[in-house]
Amino acid sequence: MIATRIRGRRTKRRPGTFDPNDAHRVKHTRIGVWDLYQEHQTDLPPIPGSSRLETYAQIIQSMPYVIRMLKDILSIRRCWVLLSAFLVVEVLNSLVPAVSLWYSGQLLRLVETAIETRTVDTTVLIHVAAGRIACTIASRILQYAKSRITFPLNMSIKQFYAGHIFRSMARLDVPTFEDSITQRQLQSAWTAPWGSSVAWATVQMATGIVMTVIRLVSQLSVLFAVLREQQDGPLLAVLSFSQSLFTWYSARKSVFDSLVWAATTTNEDYIRMQGLKHLVNDPPHRKELVAGNLDEYVTTQFCEASQRVGDDAGDFHELSRAHSIKDSLSIASILREPLRELPQIVFTLRAVQKPMTIPLSLASLTLINQTATSFSSTLFALFGESFSLGEQFAEVRKLYEIENVPNKVVDGKEPFPENQQSLRSGISVEFKNVSFQYPGAEKYALQNVSFKIEAGQLCVIVGGNGSGKSTILKLISRIYDPTEGTILIDNRDIKTLKLADLRSTLSILFQDYTHFPLSISENIALGNPALAHDADKVREAARLGGADAFIDKLPEGFDTYLDRPVRDYYSDLPEGTKTLFGRTVNYSHVRGAGGLSGSEASGLSGGQMQRLAVSRTFMRSLSSETESSVGMLLFDEPSASLDPTAEHDLFERLRKLRGSKTMIFSSHRFGNLTRHADLILYMDDSAVQEEGTHDDLLKRGGEYARIWNLQAKAFI
Repeated sequence: MIATRIRGRRTKRRPGTFDPNDAHRVKHTRIGVWDLYQEHQTDLPPIPGSSRLETYAQIIQSMPYVIRMLKDILSIRRCWVLLSAFLVVEVLNSLVPAVSLWYSGQLLRLVETAIETRTVDTTVLIHVAAGRIACTIASRILQYAKSRITFPLNMSIKQFYAGHIFRSMARLDVPTFEDSITQRQLQSAWTAPWGSSVAWATVQMATGIVMTVIRLVSQLSVLFAVLREQQDGPLLAVLSFSQSLFTWYSARKSVFDSLVWAATTTNEDYIRMQGLKHLVNDPPHRKELVAGNLDEYVTTQFCEASQRVGDDAGDFHELSRAHSIKDSLSIASILREPLRELPQIVFTLRAVQKPMTIPLSLASLTLINQTATSFSSTLFALFGESFSLGEQFAEVRKLYEIENVPNKVVDGKEPFPENQQSLRSGISVEFKNVSFQYPGAEKYALQNVSFKIEAGQLCVIVGGNGSGKSTILKLISRIYDPTEGTILIDNRDIKTLKLADLRSTLSILFQDYTHFPLSISENIALGNPALAHDADKVREAARLGGADAFIDKLPEGFDTYLDRPVRDYYSDLPEGTKTLFGRTVNYSHVRGAGGLSGSEASGLSGGQMQRLAVSRTFMRSLSSETESSVGMLLFDEPSASLDPTAEHDLFERLRKLRGSKTMIFSSHRFGNLTRHADLILYMDDSAVQEEGTHDDLLKRGGEYARIWNLQAKAFI
């Protein structure tokens, strides 16, 4: 482990004062994209520390996907070289036990010769002893080579399939994504043991089974050749095959030298990758991901960031385990295995000195016990792995089938609009006997709803909670399709229009809006991916949304993360507790050295969060060098968390932004907005109960008028 001195100018230190630049107090280690900070304990001494047929059928059914997986892995840059080296090391490693067994057979022949002739060929004895030791050293070196090859191979495969899974998830619509079956399938694709991937885990398991077979066959062949001339050899072998054949041994040094440590990452690409992964993985973001046509953009951004980070990307504990391998090969670890052979060498020498005292049958039994002890357990493990292989191959099948999961909202084939310039005058929308029931719900959210909003009109949908206001906006953007009835957009069936075209003409703010786990700048910019890299447009959208003032006051401004997607790591000792030697655990040293924040949340208020969401909606409506493609603005309770002044300012900016475009508001509050509306839809009990202008509805004296007067009394 290589510790590097923390950058910065040296300052004069006083006794008892912590200096983060003092390499004697805090050690900094770079592990992939992570920075590990460990406090030196200079004042303390170191502390040591179904059926078999069903399984085969499953394997056969999944085989085409496994073959495709192998082709994909071999197409990854440098993977075919690493995979070839991995297989060579594995084959050699599986043959070492058979070679070692052959040398044991030579020892047995030495014993036999010594008993018969009372002489020993010392040259052969030295050759055999050296061969046994060479086998143990070769085994250790091959294990080390395997570990060094495995890590980059695993990381390359993992990064390749991360893009595959990300792309498959980003394209899913809301009802498909929310389906529990889909969720389980996605979870199995992302999840693999020990920070691995489904593909790499499959390669390891399949390789392990093949190498186990090679190991067993080679050892059995050598054992038969050695014992076939022994009178009691076959009998002794049969009696001894209840023990294990081979014992795996590995020792790894911990990457942590201190009980007090912390790890953080400042790699912007890795942080954005995790944020983008949460964006497509977390259900709260799905509506805006789908409605905003963000799948292609975020997929491109994720893949580009992944390429820039390369194999350094990974979970901290995953990378730290790989980092510890660098220190695992030492003289002591190489000599540890040869030392285990000394008892048998001593026994052989004793047999040479007094051959008549030890019968040949005892030597044969010793050899068999030594080589066949773990044969049974290895054989049982082989059977167990063959069962697991069927399950693992099924996981590979799921991995590839997620890209074929059909969306429940079927894409249309007709382009929209026919004339791009028509968007300036807005878009008309008409509901004809529309009913809708959310998946799994018993009650209808909308029931036999009919209305028409002409192009360019300002429509306000009012009603109590659960009346169906938000559902109308979701159906217009085809987040869901109606259970019954028809929706017309510019007098065309909404289901016939291309989804990407339709959604690109809409700018939507949902009541249950979400903030992406990215920077504030990207949260706003994703309102219009075509202008995402235009900082001036982002700032303009923030100004229109009333968010620029408080953003500028944040320490990192527009680069502030609302919810940092990558967390920092700390050791398991709680702060304030005492160690074995009575020393109080304090993380301020390592936290200060790495610039770690005490909180990973932004701490913004609900009103500020809503302003950011409004800013993203304004971003969608801003014009590019050509022209804005938006013809309809949809706002679902846009001022629910705003104070009266902010609400007034927002409505003024929205009216200016609207021009002659269609604008639809949903609200449970009656006010100045309804008085300017061209059309008001009053909803209750999942249906439109009243329809008209503000003045018309007041004259009717219906439920709208009653609630208007009820709210107006508070200001009289």
